Amino acid sequence: MARKAYKVVSVAAAVALALTACSGGTSVSGGASSSASGDTSVKEVTYRLWDPGQQATYQRCADAFEKESGIKVKIEQQGWDDYWTNLTTDLVSGTAPDVITNHVQYYPDLAGKGQLLDLNNYIKDGDIDFSKYTGELADLWVKDGARYGIPQDWDTIALVYNKKMTEEAGVKAEDLKNLTWNAKDGGSFGKLIAHLSIDANGVRGDEPGFDKSNIKVYGWGLEKGGGIVGQGQWSWFALSNGFKYLDKNPFGAKYQMDDPKLIEAISWWQKQIEAGYVTPLEIAGPLGLEPMMEQGKAALVPDGSWRINMWSSSKTNEFGFAPLPEGPEGRKTIINGLAPSITKQAKNPEGAFQWVKFLTSDKCQSIVAKDAIVFPSMTEFSEKAAQAHADAGRDVSAFTEIAKDPKNLAYYPITDSGNEVGSEGQVTFDEIEQLSVKAEDALPKLNEKVNKILAK
Repeated sequence: MARKAYKVVSVAAAVALALTACSGGTSVSGGASSSASGDTSVKEVTYRLWDPGQQATYQRCADAFEKESGIKVKIEQQGWDDYWTNLTTDLVSGTAPDVITNHVQYYPDLAGKGQLLDLNNYIKDGDIDFSKYTGELADLWVKDGARYGIPQDWDTIALVYNKKMTEEAGVKAEDLKNLTWNAKDGGSFGKLIAHLSIDANGVRGDEPGFDKSNIKVYGWGLEKGGGIVGQGQWSWFALSNGFKYLDKNPFGAKYQMDDPKLIEAISWWQKQIEAGYVTPLEIAGPLGLEPMMEQGKAALVPDGSWRINMWSSSKTNEFGFAPLPEGPEGRKTIINGLAPSITKQAKNPEGAFQWVKFLTSDKCQSIVAKDAIVFPSMTEFSEKAAQAHADAGRDVSAFTEIAKDPKNLAYYPITDSGNEVGSEGQVTFDEIEQLSVKAEDALPKLNEKVNKILAK
């Protein structure tokens, strides 16, 4: 299940005019929404999410909510790719759910087309204490004074590694906790991925005679996708080199993809791909991240905290989690959080808001923390989720420790036209990963393209 928000959503672009036409002038700020009265006799709320691994937990929240409110929640689950395509279609046809799990890349365009309700119209003074939520996640869901979501969880990135492979390579768990990176020689992380790479003859990447054209195990597994953000793929080492996506976030006016710090970092990455230490795109794409690691095709991969349980429940391999390497500007990770939003088609917006509030309250978050499917957005319960992992014998400190210091955190870049920008970014980064273009040439061109999109 992809958590990072990238998919080439040409469908969304194709129906943009239809969405605008369907907006019906719904108010999204200031006073009550035109849909705010709704039908309060409706005692069911439809709620859509994309992660099948989270459905059972949120069903327990729904059961508790129904017992308390008398409102039944019908949960719909659709896979990541289908989720956004179907949502676009459903918004046009009038069959969208009342409440959706939303992502910061997608909500600005939905809000701009009048497809989401402003939650400020339902929040009463003192109703929600946003200081209880992790970091600045709550602020990411405010656009032009209107609020379109309340955070329900958060995530960070860490390294996932195959314990058997690292042990066979003579790499100790303690070594993995203190990795360094720089764009000149790769630091100890660069040495690690070379050493973990093995060709078909058993020669390691840092040994004479390594055959980069015939690789058995790649030191670093690449996940396809990532768009202009590269959340798991490259964001963390570029950020640790001093790169910043936007002139300000959220809703910056300009991307900074021509930043020499980014070009330097991505140029180093291309050298690792060319050297045979990183899974090439033509293998990574068809194979997929989990099969790549489960089949022993790669020794480690950067991944998000939303997949902790997937890796921990492997029947084939034992995986561990290690902190991201420390770069010239320290350890850096994107931190992101999902949030529920109410669609303009909600039959009972007040009832839908009661579900949104319950989802993001201590009542539901305590259930989420106990199951430890994600880190709940409220600090108190994210700590309880971490403790639940510890009680189950899982060391997830690589994901949690980095989030304790604000200096380590970069928030997911948010702009209007996020899908169009993401599509442009994906084209360029596919070419970069295929080594068909040089970062120093491609990134300034990408920067020019995406900033033209933002300037429309």
